[in-house]
Amino acid sequence: MTRIRRTIRLYGCFVSVILQSTMQYKLSFLLMLIGRFLMAFNGFIALYFLFSGFTQIKGYTYGDVLLCFSIIQMSFSIAECFGSGLKAFSGIVKRGEFDRMLLRPCSPILQVVGTKFELGRLGPMITALITLMIGIRESHIRWDFGTVSTLLFMILGGTLLFIGLFLLGASFCFFSIEDAGIMNVLTYGANEHGKYPIDIYGKGLMRFCTYVIPYTLIQYYPLQYLLGKSNHWQYGFYPFGAILFLSFCSIIWLFGMHNYKSCGS
Repeated sequence: MTRIRRTIRLYGCFVSVILQSTMQYKLSFLLMLIGRFLMAFNGFIALYFLFSGFTQIKGYTYGDVLLCFSIIQMSFSIAECFGSGLKAFSGIVKRGEFDRMLLRPCSPILQVVGTKFELGRLGPMITALITLMIGIRESHIRWDFGTVSTLLFMILGGTLLFIGLFLLGASFCFFSIEDAGIMNVLTYGANEHGKYPIDIYGKGLMRFCTYVIPYTLIQYYPLQYLLGKSNHWQYGFYPFGAILFLSFCSIIWLFGMHNYKSCGS
């Protein structure tokens, strides 16, 4: 327990340093925040005009899709906020910085995660929050303990899933130095396509998103229970499957780190 508290305190110190550095240029930060908010808000505008022409997509109404959109947007933004150091891991390896991290009496993964903290992701988070409130109003869901818990579990599970994907992409750098471009398809691609219920894309993608990368555990299945399309209350706990996926990605990371031979810088 003491070790966990020390780890959290140390990570807090890393974040504090990054925040102090960011706040040295307040106008630049404010403009970046506004820019990212507007970029993310474009997605909401696109949805609005999309549904101005018809009332539903494969049985999903405007409010249903807004909920899905906001949950994935929120999850991805939180994951990017805390896991941006993993996204930049390729550069850390190429510059030889990871070699130095291995010599320090501190967890390497904590040092990597502590190198960056994307405060600018607050912009998309604000967009997701606004969209979520509109989606709640438009979807006419009967909110109770079960549905509220499912909503929170989806955001938490989505965050863990995306962090797991960032960790998996960073793990590939142990073997190739360069980050694997395919991971952008699985992260940014999932962020874009996951804003709509996955079953609208067909059974093939549904199978991929269930048995390969378990997006359906944090999006499709709990969404069915949330929207009242299924009475299986167990679907509300499916997002916890993201913990297993994150554990698998952690094993890949440890395997890669164990076999790391330095980049030669």
